Amino acid sequence: MKIACIGYRNWSLSIYKKLLDALPQHKFLVQDSKENYSEDEIYKFKPDYVLFYGWSDLVKPELLRSFDCLMLHPSALPRYRGGSPIQNQIINGVTKSAVTIFLMDDGIDSGPISRQQELSLDGKLSEIFNRIEAIGVELTIDILTYGLKPVEQDHSLASYCKRRTPEMSEITLAELSESSAEYLYNKIRMLQNPYPNAYLKTSDGKKLRLTDCEID
Repeated sequence: MKIACIGYRNWSLSIYKKLLDALPQHKFLVQDSKENYSEDEIYKFKPDYVLFYGWSDLVKPELLRSFDCLMLHPSALPRYRGGSPIQNQIINGVTKSAVTIFLMDDGIDSGPISRQQELSLDGKLSEIFNRIEAIGVELTIDILTYGLKPVEQDHSLASYCKRRTPEMSEITLAELSESSAEYLYNKIRMLQNPYPNAYLKTSDGKKLRLTDCEID
């Protein structure tokens, strides 16, 4: 079997490395950055599956129609489609989510679901990514072993979130005076590296970045 692995985020590249180590019987094509992305190379490789884990750029419809293209999305689709799903769930107080692998189509995270497994959003961001990696490897191996088994999403239950911008990482004076400790804790931990860290603006025009915290 031939599998093309396209991505650039650390957690997605970690999944790909673990797949290569676990499945030496398969042939892999890995494109590990936006600069290395080549549709021509994918077409020449003729993969059985194309994995676009952690990929946020648009993929041409022609490629999606030519191959079975899979995306990993860290939410219980059809809920929380769109950008920054982890951050948007955490800030909304979601603690039980899911890792979803689905067949890509022309919509935004709207394709048929192949696999879905529960994901805890408790703890530090690094711990959440470790869980995503472990579940992603497990579900992908299951797909490669037993096939896609796609199930259409219930689009009536769909919800959407927008990609966050660095400016949204600021903790304002209003938030400090009006927000609960849990809200501020969630905002700080959801913006741990590699994301734009939560910060406070100081009187001398600087930003005090908050990379970790705990509730006492």
